[in-house]
Amino acid sequence: MHISTQTKNIFFRYIIILLLALALLSACSIEIGTIQSSDDHGLLKVHFIDTGQSDSIFIKSPSGKTMLIDAGNNGDGDTVINYIKRQGVSKIDFIVGTHPHADHLGGMADVIEFFDIGKILMPKITTNTKTFENVLLAVKNKGLTITSARGGMTFSLDDDVKINIFAPNSSSYESLNNYSIVLKLIYENTSFLFTGDAERTSEEEMLQNKNYDLCADVLKVAHHGSITSTTKEFLSAVSAKYAIICVGQDNPYGHPHRETLDNLFDHGIEVYTTAENGNIIITSDGEELKLRRVR
Repeated sequence: MHISTQTKNIFFRYIIILLLALALLSACSIEIGTIQSSDDHGLLKVHFIDTGQSDSIFIKSPSGKTMLIDAGNNGDGDTVINYIKRQGVSKIDFIVGTHPHADHLGGMADVIEFFDIGKILMPKITTNTKTFENVLLAVKNKGLTITSARGGMTFSLDDDVKINIFAPNSSSYESLNNYSIVLKLIYENTSFLFTGDAERTSEEEMLQNKNYDLCADVLKVAHHGSITSTTKEFLSAVSAKYAIICVGQDNPYGHPHRETLDNLFDHGIEVYTTAENGNIIITSDGEELKLRRVR
């Protein structure tokens, strides 16, 4: 991934400012370490798994309930499975396939086949790709069903972990990306917003819905940091402190785009990419966030 010298300077300037503020407020700590399944017991843990130019996010609640949002690209199944196994997990209570693109559903069939699965949520849209067909076959072979997700739905991952679904809000879109399931996870006084590949059309629909509280501490930036998403208006509504971009090193799409990074920096948001940091783990005790970067 190539970032201009000017962008890097802006990035480091915001990092210095924010780290000074964080040191005063003691709101977040940053560490470099190794993956351990036994540490931080009793906390909410959100793992942004480094699967290259794709998305895969694993969540473990304080009592051990689990959720997987997407599963990387084709060929990433073993990476995702092995990562989750290292967390001491044999069952995934909720699987969310944000939308039927291979860089989000590529390893999903392998995951469904390997683990004990509770509930599966996907948007109400189909494609005729081999990747999507493999997911449907894995679901059928396990005797599972798929719940169609749309904006306005709510459920609980744990007693103290609530999930609000904010998108999709329409039944038809030109772009498959806008079918992306967007969900907000709330754990006491901390929150995360996961956006799949939702583009501007979906962002505008969410902004227009007065029942949606988009504000979140952590934003998973949509579409790997593409200019198709992450408008200034959306960032103002989210008002995130930290942004995570799931993206591959030196990818052919130029992700994350400079305009998106500029928007994030202009809003004073601290940005981390999986390309530069590897696996990113954020833990929450309900009040404070702790970020660890793991290669």
